[in-house]
Amino acid sequence: MPELPEVETTCRGIRPHVQGRRLTRMVVRNPRLRVPVVAELPTHVEGGTLEAVDRRAKYLLLRFAAGTVIVHLGMSGSLRLVAAAEPAGAHDHVDFVFAEQALRLRDPRRFGMVVWQPASAAVHPLLASLGPEPLGDDFDAAYLLRVTRGLRAPIKHVLMDSRKLVGVGNIYASESLFRARIHPLEPAGLLGPRRCARLVDCVRETLAAAIEAGGSTLRDFVGGDGQPGYFQQQYFVYSRDDEPCRICATPVRRIVSAQRATFYCPRCQRRS
Repeated sequence: MPELPEVETTCRGIRPHVQGRRLTRMVVRNPRLRVPVVAELPTHVEGGTLEAVDRRAKYLLLRFAAGTVIVHLGMSGSLRLVAAAEPAGAHDHVDFVFAEQALRLRDPRRFGMVVWQPASAAVHPLLASLGPEPLGDDFDAAYLLRVTRGLRAPIKHVLMDSRKLVGVGNIYASESLFRARIHPLEPAGLLGPRRCARLVDCVRETLAAAIEAGGSTLRDFVGGDGQPGYFQQQYFVYSRDDEPCRICATPVRRIVSAQRATFYCPRCQRRS
């Protein structure tokens, strides 16, 4: 599933081409996504100006004067800039048409969402209970220390809890913990101020590097320009089980925690 870097890559890729432009038409070929596209959505946005293209967590926000279209890419979706006249494929479900160009949602598994929220997007149930952005000012060592006090849950689970921190999924949690030299199953409440500060820095570094590389393409992801991401070439541990650690040459291990594959180096990331 696309995580924060992939969504941010899409956001930055499409923003210069459509922000400030008038939406001439919205085409919904197949409304049967994870949350069905409501029939009246085109009437809310057609003829309006797309005032801003933003991201919140793993959601794209297309902001109009009347409200916001909230887009989630699901497991296999992409939102790409194409020529409006380009024939649609079998999995091209929604177009936002701006004269000769269109933003096209392709979603083979139909796990994505295109949701309308009048007025403020922040109050929508998808967004209202989300934690801070990992690249924002609210995520710092003091915050991480505070929200982990007394927790026995593994620190990797905490990083992936969107109520505490948004946008950090399985890939980037594993990679951030390796950079911080913290075992993924370390009880979150055992992290002191120094390790919290180091982990915050490593989460930021990992996400920034991934965004710079255009995100990760493991299966279907492409950015707004249709190009894949390349951060998977820089992975330290994710999906590298039994391969030598890039730092110490110890074989990377794979375990399953909370039904998710977890990767770590047993030498670089020891339990306390």
